[in-house]
Amino acid sequence: MMQSSEHGTTDQVAEKAHEAVNMAAKTAGKAEEYAREHASHADERIREVAANGRQRADDVLERVTSYVREKPLMSIGMAFVAGVLYKTLTRRR
Repeated sequence: MMQSSEHGTTDQVAEKAHEAVNMAAKTAGKAEEYAREHASHADERIREVAANGRQRADDVLERVTSYVREKPLMSIGMAFVAGVLYKTLTRRR
């Protein structure tokens, strides 16, 4: 009689442990799905921001190139002044 009571208790403990493992697996699965979904959205957003940044850089480069072609002497003068300022600022350190 004692053996069947112990066997019943063991079965109950095993069943509860099995339920706990199943719950943990479900929770882990949901957490993984959540993480993958958010990582995917973050990846999409990073790609959008990078594409936007490249487009803006291309636009600026195009405007600068156009300006230099239209006003080459002014561009050389501005580059000279920028170089002098840079040299002055870096020499004081």
